Amino acid sequence: MSHTSLPSRIVWYFRARSPRYLAGLIAVALCLVVLCLPSAYSVEMPGPTQNVLGSSSGKQVIAVSNARVYHGKGKLLLTTVNASGLPGYPVTNAEVLWALFDPHAIVMPREVVVPTGQTAEEYESESAKEMKDSQSAAVKAAKNMLRKRGVDVSGVKVRMHVDDIGGPSAGMMYTLGLIDKLTPQDETGGKTIAGTGTIDAKGKVGEIGGIRLKMIGAKRDGATWFLAPKGNCDEVVGHVPAGMRDVAVSTIDEAYDAVVAIGKGKGASLPHCTAARSVKGTE
Repeated sequence: MSHTSLPSRIVWYFRARSPRYLAGLIAVALCLVVLCLPSAYSVEMPGPTQNVLGSSSGKQVIAVSNARVYHGKGKLLLTTVNASGLPGYPVTNAEVLWALFDPHAIVMPREVVVPTGQTAEEYESESAKEMKDSQSAAVKAAKNMLRKRGVDVSGVKVRMHVDDIGGPSAGMMYTLGLIDKLTPQDETGGKTIAGTGTIDAKGKVGEIGGIRLKMIGAKRDGATWFLAPKGNCDEVVGHVPAGMRDVAVSTIDEAYDAVVAIGKGKGASLPHCTAARSVKGTE
């Protein structure tokens, strides 16, 4: 009984196939290789939310000292986007292809999201700085608003802690969370309210990216209300998840008053986002 070596059997197998078959096999192999290569695109999906009135990894998200702290029954959720394909977070072509068929994912060229050539260290550093600046602005905005409303905030010290979240878009929710903790009123009325938006020291709420995905994440985690920057309203209209109500805000005063109205069950009259109307120019 003769025995044929494995290499000989492989050579015989391919010699017995037609050139067209071999070309197809090579094409399939090349496609598999390409799908496993790093992609030049980024993929964004709904990220986790965090209750700014609660804790993260055993630490209060907003820790206040030298002041009396009040605790409500509701939640104020900051919202995030999970992004891959950015420096330090590679994504394969196969993952990008899969994301193209996912209605809860957004695929964009990487250079639209981050500068060309930016390193993982530079990206992490910039994201951390944006978060730190956002928290600092949130403290100033909250204290300014509380002073206007007759609350003594002299000597109040604030530390903020959130794991693995960067960027400036949680500023408004940090501000609302700090105000809630320093006032005796239970602003949320036990409801779960989510939102997003940058904040400056004067209390202006600014637009952010990924708001459609953030609304999906908020709905997933139980929010029935979503505070959206007016600058993002064109992206909000027509994309609010079923069972969720959006509220358009442009200042921290508007956002706080909206939370109070929602907590009292009087949110029905709060302003929805509306799409901007195009205006024809004249020559």
